[in-house]
Amino acid sequence: MARPGRLGVGIIGAGKVGAVLGAALRAAEHAVVGVSAVSEASRERAGTLLPGVPILEIQDIVERSELVLLAVPDDALGELVAGLAKLGAWQPGQLVAHTSGRFGVGILSPVRPAGAIPLALHPAMTFTGMSLDLTRVMDCTFGVTADAAMLPIAQALVVEMGAEPVVIAEGDRTLYHASLAHSSNHMVTLVAQASQMLREIGVESPESMLGPLLRATLENALASGESALTGPVARGDVGTVAAHAQALREYDGGAGGGVLAAYQAMAQATARRAVNRGLLRPEQLNDIDQALGAEPNAPEGN
Repeated sequence: MARPGRLGVGIIGAGKVGAVLGAALRAAEHAVVGVSAVSEASRERAGTLLPGVPILEIQDIVERSELVLLAVPDDALGELVAGLAKLGAWQPGQLVAHTSGRFGVGILSPVRPAGAIPLALHPAMTFTGMSLDLTRVMDCTFGVTADAAMLPIAQALVVEMGAEPVVIAEGDRTLYHASLAHSSNHMVTLVAQASQMLREIGVESPESMLGPLLRATLENALASGESALTGPVARGDVGTVAAHAQALREYDGGAGGGVLAAYQAMAQATARRAVNRGLLRPEQLNDIDQALGAEPNAPEGN
């Protein structure tokens, strides 16, 4: 017997996020009635994660669905929603949810005249588009935005997927998303730069060297915040900072790819936060700026 409140779900966009969330909703016994997939990779992903679900045109999916999940790039979302509204595709009482971190429900305003219900459900997780992501979903939070009366619906959908909903105000969505992108996406760049440098000086397995260090650093930072900070900037070790900057300046003269600029930016931000918390003296901040060879900035606010 089917559980009460099960929905017919349509997935628009079988990318890494859409296919995985569709599978998570299916595991919660919702019926996935159709999925859109244009590229060969998307079709293969849909076949793997949503076996038996028909690949349909977008308008057909909207027509058949009680919940439409829009898992498309941020820049395509507004045009897609408005275009479907012009076609008269949205239906009264239909739930329309997007997975964008940047936007709240304002981007979905074209669905309102038809009586559809807008929801923003963004998983704070990085996805591979493979089945292992289903386990990751159950260990993550979702940034949820909806009208006050509809928040319980949005929260219930997230809970059914095994995740934890966290309410984000409409006006805070961009800052919310920037914080996630800054931490996750830029971490990938930092690790890639560090791995490249180690590899080029002859370290055969940079991942083996960096892995234990980075895992411990992340665990310490999450548990203890900035009190976990170590290293030459936090110690005010100006000579070491200057040596790093010179080495990276020479490295960037080859195939460094802007490593010095990244190091300067993060070292300056680290130093300013250290000054604000009394870990460094203001004069040490000036010394570090000079050692970095970067333009000085004001201390970072809390």
